[in-house]
Amino acid sequence: MRAASDVGGTFTDLVYYDYDEKTGKSGPVKIAKADTTPPNFEQGVMNAIHKMDLNPEDMTFFAHGSTVIINALTERKGVKTALITTRGFRDVLEIARGNRPDLFNFNFRKPVPFVDRYLRLELDERVNYKGEIERPVELSPLQAQLEYLKSEGVEAIAISFLHAYVNPDNENIVVREIKKLWPEVSVLASSEISREWREYERTNTTVLSAYVHPIAKKYIESLERKLASEGFTGHPYMMQSNGGIATVESAKNNPITMVESGPASGIFAAAYLGKMIDEKNLVVLDIGGTTAKCALIEEGDVKVTTEYYIEKDTKSPGYPIQTPVSEIVEIGNGGGSIAWTDKGGKLHVGPQSAGAMPGPAAYGKGGTKPTTTDSNLILGRIDKNCFVGGEVEPDMDAVHQAFAQIMTDLDVSLEEAARGVVRIANANMTNALRLVSTNKGYDPRDFALIAFGGGGAMHAVALAEELKVPKVIVPVNSSVFSAWGMLLTDLRRDYIQTHLTMVADQNAAEIAEVFQSLKNKAAIDYNQDGVEQDQQIIFEHLADLRYAGQEHTVKVSIPVNDQGQVDIIQAIASFHDAYEKRYTYRLDAAVQLVNFHLIAKVEVPKPEIVKKQVTGRSLSETILHERHVDFDQHGVHNTVVYDGLKLEPGMVFTGPAIIQEPSATLVISPGHTANVDVYGNYIIHLNFAEKGA
Repeated sequence: MRAASDVGGTFTDLVYYDYDEKTGKSGPVKIAKADTTPPNFEQGVMNAIHKMDLNPEDMTFFAHGSTVIINALTERKGVKTALITTRGFRDVLEIARGNRPDLFNFNFRKPVPFVDRYLRLELDERVNYKGEIERPVELSPLQAQLEYLKSEGVEAIAISFLHAYVNPDNENIVVREIKKLWPEVSVLASSEISREWREYERTNTTVLSAYVHPIAKKYIESLERKLASEGFTGHPYMMQSNGGIATVESAKNNPITMVESGPASGIFAAAYLGKMIDEKNLVVLDIGGTTAKCALIEEGDVKVTTEYYIEKDTKSPGYPIQTPVSEIVEIGNGGGSIAWTDKGGKLHVGPQSAGAMPGPAAYGKGGTKPTTTDSNLILGRIDKNCFVGGEVEPDMDAVHQAFAQIMTDLDVSLEEAARGVVRIANANMTNALRLVSTNKGYDPRDFALIAFGGGGAMHAVALAEELKVPKVIVPVNSSVFSAWGMLLTDLRRDYIQTHLTMVADQNAAEIAEVFQSLKNKAAIDYNQDGVEQDQQIIFEHLADLRYAGQEHTVKVSIPVNDQGQVDIIQAIASFHDAYEKRYTYRLDAAVQLVNFHLIAKVEVPKPEIVKKQVTGRSLSETILHERHVDFDQHGVHNTVVYDGLKLEPGMVFTGPAIIQEPSATLVISPGHTANVDVYGNYIIHLNFAEKGA
């Protein structure tokens, strides 16, 4: 058995299937959902396994993604962390960057560093920008510094020296000495976390990784123990933000790589499915209980960046994390997002969430505040008689009480309040979708919208109407799509090295040499991970390029043949095209390579995407019932509700309609046409002509 689990803010998803290693044949994919169990998230994973009466002893592969890292950062639940840096640079975290989003805010305050100044210490050392050691590190003050940090209750230490991305020798010496003098403390060096330049970003990334290091280590080891205690003989793989899985040892050594592990797997699963159904241009929407995540896939390519921030918004520049992350926009809007009114009487939705406990008011677990899920229940979009797959009877009294304050503040009826909550939630999600599409020069009309997560199908068509996206795709098992994606991802490591050189024929050998050195490092790392020598490592060559004299870069693919030779002419042409697409113009100027980026993958077996069986049943046999559904601006309609588990390939019908599954509900507005493809995915074609658009 091969299995994967994804821990979200509200639910923990499990996906599994049987796999015959001799024949390579796989059985049908099965799913389960259980409540997320903070702070012991691993218990939710085990609950999902027990819910399906699975035996971990039968598992030969287990992949796992979770929100533990991002939650620890945003909720400030990491450990007390110190920073040791080059003499004269203890305030890099405080100085940060001068750019800020709220330019005219004269009360602006920079984000508070994760390490207070009294815990930022210095050592005398210096490596220059060429990587030459001008001063070896002076270790004599270190023992006294460690005694001081012990007295302050420090549990983790980040080491970040100037230009260590070129030459990490001084950092390595200090790490070895700390481990000798204080073996119990967590210690991470910047050169282990990032080999990319920019002192503030690299230092902050190292600090954040150290801040969550003991938390991640404890969590991963607890998960390992629980699985092993029930018979699992292997080692789990951890989902990373770059869209690949990693061994537990690799994840524990650099936990910041898991900062967006759950969303990344969903995005790469969308790309994988898109290739299967010949939809390579996709706007991706993942709506869970707590957040909504958006991304864009062009020609089947998922964009990965190291310019990632947490807590960045219109008021704050946030905190940079210099690790490969799928380019996503995440907002605090999901099924559990709480609706509230401010002192001026304005209605808001999120970012606060009811989470798993107490959850939305309808769950009857003590929730007293109105949420998006409660609103959809009031509007008839969610079936009261099949709430949470029929496992829960909604507490409608609690729902009415939860909306009482909003109804009073806005002087509206229950239905009007619910309608307003859904409108605002949709507006927030539409803005996020624009950030990954129109704001970057892409026309949503040239893309299909693929929606998943527990709430993806509920809101997808309404969002597509707003953006004029012509087609919506809701995949099979959409509510656990991210967990399914973990079964599709390969082992992956990203190697990024800052090394400035001009992209010119005379430097082709130098460029090839740097790529080869990164390949050698990948081979060593995978060997240490226990990857067999006969397993082929697949390489992708990328680079961050810019026009000479400019500051920012564009990532492009670098053509490298089997002999390791670089096609300089094609690399320059690709950069000009990518630059013009991003900035609308190109220059007749020399091109400079800033960062080498090597992706090293080892493929793992993947489940077959089987075609859905056709029994010949009629469409009328799939109808559950009819009920009145409020479609907001389209009015209230008596709506046919279809059983999604009975719908078959080739079936076609027109909205207003609801497709109902145990863990997802697809809302189709009047006038739009839905059909089921050969795999059982739902395809909705939007008819804007009938909408007067």
